Amino acid sequence: MIITEGLQSDAFDPRRFLADLTTQPGVYRMVGEEGAVLYVGKAKNLKKRVSSYFRPTVANARIAAMVAQIRDVQVIVTRSEAEALLLENNLIKEHRPRYNILFRDDKSYPYIFISHHPYPRLAFHRGARKASGRYFGPYPSGGAVRDTIQLLQKLFLIRPCEDSFFQNRSRACLQYQIQRCSGPCVGLIDADAYGVDVRHAVDFLEGRSERIIADLVQGMEQAAAALEYEQAARIRDQIARLRQLSERQYVSAEDGDVDIIAVAREAGEVCVQVFSIRGGLNLGNRSLFPRVPDDVADGSLMTAFLGQYYLNREVPSRLILSHPPEDRAVLEDMLTLRRGQKVTLAWQVRGDRARWLEMAIRNARMTLATRLAGRAGMRERLEALQDALDLDDPPRRMECFDISHTQGEATVASCVVFDEEGPLKSDYRRFNIKDITPGDDYAAMRQALMRRYTRLKAGEGKLPDILFIDGGKGQVRQALDVLETLQVSGVMVVGVAKGEDRRPGMETLILSDAAQPSILPPGSRALHLIQQIRDEAHRFAITGHRQRRARARGTSPLEQIPGMGPKRRQQLLKHFGGLQGVCRADVEALAKVPGISRKLAQQIFDSLHDD
Repeated sequence: MIITEGLQSDAFDPRRFLADLTTQPGVYRMVGEEGAVLYVGKAKNLKKRVSSYFRPTVANARIAAMVAQIRDVQVIVTRSEAEALLLENNLIKEHRPRYNILFRDDKSYPYIFISHHPYPRLAFHRGARKASGRYFGPYPSGGAVRDTIQLLQKLFLIRPCEDSFFQNRSRACLQYQIQRCSGPCVGLIDADAYGVDVRHAVDFLEGRSERIIADLVQGMEQAAAALEYEQAARIRDQIARLRQLSERQYVSAEDGDVDIIAVAREAGEVCVQVFSIRGGLNLGNRSLFPRVPDDVADGSLMTAFLGQYYLNREVPSRLILSHPPEDRAVLEDMLTLRRGQKVTLAWQVRGDRARWLEMAIRNARMTLATRLAGRAGMRERLEALQDALDLDDPPRRMECFDISHTQGEATVASCVVFDEEGPLKSDYRRFNIKDITPGDDYAAMRQALMRRYTRLKAGEGKLPDILFIDGGKGQVRQALDVLETLQVSGVMVVGVAKGEDRRPGMETLILSDAAQPSILPPGSRALHLIQQIRDEAHRFAITGHRQRRARARGTSPLEQIPGMGPKRRQQLLKHFGGLQGVCRADVEALAKVPGISRKLAQQIFDSLHDD
């Protein structure tokens, strides 16, 4: 039975309160003006712990400031310290006290759901698992689930729609038209064939992707032998996507569930990185940025995080930590109480677990460094660009176009996008330029801009604040004509013309609203940002041009690599499902292909990414 004690008085007298306070375990709440909860804590001995706050000397200024605001102390006695820890985190979640370590993420784990139905649906699920069907997960974030569902829809064409929608269709919907569904609602696929796709999806979610890939490779070869090239190409793309997803998820064949938790601290900021391993698959990671006072030790931070994070989440059987928590035994008891089965904590690990932990630590540090650098560096460069271009506000979205070709052959235009966080790669676009005089860069630029801004004008995306053009007055004139034709206003056009001897730092800016070109100092932050955006557009255009040229010539970039004979090329392409899969693979993945040494894998990677 839980017993509540407290003192309700306008003038709080610590001595009188402490004289009668119990020595049992429990939870205490420091209460300030108007009943606001300042702090919630747990204690093995309530009297001893609460007394420590009212000594003549306190630990630090933060605690002293809190004690000065205390108008009441309320305690709840529990049967054990583990029960007190669980209650403490419940109260922290409820009251959000100012002086506690607070983690703002309180969502439950999401799952992938495949319904029980003659034509099952594939769906995102969060919350109570009441519907009839199979649940796969849990995943660490909604983004991980949505990405996986999107890929599975591309691979296996399983319907995402609600049953009520499915039952009332007279013609196939948009999902069928964009090849995300096989159209079972209108009889475009029978139940047996649809069931094969569902079984493949289930096999993949259960980690049996290699068996699926082997079947698909055999099917691709049979289709190619039967001259069914369109079907073979579709299976090839399916294999490539499966390879991509399985390599991202696979970690180890070890059974069981594990979470790896790493803490990184720098410049007053904290990042906690959580990687979730379920059944040997890495289900992804999530980053949290808690509000943590500077004087809180890493052990206290880890204990607070574990208590709050797993308050409403499924607890895995093992947790691998970057820092030892305070009160390990109590924390394990609390997590075991939550799970209903034994939970173990570890931070000194070997083998695969050590590699997992090192990966989580590295990601936490990198994420935090990126957050700090991105916030400070990008903000400073945007402000410098605002001053250099005499803008009212720092730009929030910028686009840059570039043209690449080889003596007019296989012309490709690129469009890259930057915002306040840096490159926005999901919005990058390439344009294969057609029906122009070979080598006419003005016509190529005009065609790319017209295609891009016709779509933006129609509402298919966001207009930029600044449009950068890699070129001089002629290219800028093409951009201005396109924007005028499409009646696009509010976009500033800036041409980035190469300087003397094409040396970096000597670029000339052609401003749409200025009579004379502008030259920024070589050390200017604004110029550095413009150079970064221009170089990214150049890189993206060259990559697209080389790919298009290789396709047009009917040759493979692999043929240019020493040591890559026909058998090795065939083995490599079969393993990854095509050239795109090979290009996406890293050195480690390439070296796993039979017949490909580590040295040759490095040569392949360098050759395909030489730009």
